[in-house]
Amino acid sequence: MKNSKVLYLLLASFMLLFSACDPIVEEDHLGNNVKVEDVELKATQTTTGGNKIVLELLTPGISGHWDYMIGKALTNRYTVTFPVKGTFNFKYKGTLGAEFFEKTVPVTINVLDHPVAPEWTALLGTNAAAGKTWVFDKSTPGNLWWFMSPGGNPDGAMTVWWNAGDCCGPSDSNGKMHFDLNGATNYNHYESNTAAPTKGGFVLDVTNKTLTIVDAKMLGSAAGNKNGVYSIVSLTNDKMVLYLSNSETYNTGWTFIFKPE
Repeated sequence: MKNSKVLYLLLASFMLLFSACDPIVEEDHLGNNVKVEDVELKATQTTTGGNKIVLELLTPGISGHWDYMIGKALTNRYTVTFPVKGTFNFKYKGTLGAEFFEKTVPVTINVLDHPVAPEWTALLGTNAAAGKTWVFDKSTPGNLWWFMSPGGNPDGAMTVWWNAGDCCGPSDSNGKMHFDLNGATNYNHYESNTAAPTKGGFVLDVTNKTLTIVDAKMLGSAAGNKNGVYSIVSLTNDKMVLYLSNSETYNTGWTFIFKPE
């Protein structure tokens, strides 16, 4: 009898032990708060056809951000002064709860009635969606279009240490590069005039006077530059002068001079 009781206790102990190893899981599946077709976006120009725009997400229960091409806004309501004329689709990227979504709202800008930096139109041309193509300006006096200069300061960009373009230009010296705002800040590098493009993006920082090339290379990047950031010495409709403060290849500065194709 005693042996039966001991066996019973042992069996009960094993049952408790193994049952304790099986966790109880309550699955909770995410669901959408709203259908994507019911997400309401609104873009209001503060003046008729003007370039100051109020972007709004009107549907509650959604989190995300505005992507207005030249920047992002981590808020449901944002006011942007857009720097160029044309028709553009401003995008909201967010989550419905169980899935991500993107939705756009179109805006047509006919007049730049709020102040903007002229560098945007200089870089992209009068039709920003179509964009503008730049090439090396080999018509400069002294054939100075790609040369070594003092490092560390854009003020010395036009001081020539070695005119590399005169004898030893880069492999893409006859290539071109194209900037546009056709749905995004698009950049294309062409190794030659007929080569297929390498596609990337760009960031124009007018305040800090820099132009950054993203996921591609600048025309003449054989001079160096791993991070793709260039100082803007001059940017007008007819000429663009960029400066690299520290060439990893030569440990000097480097100057690039371009003109529209």
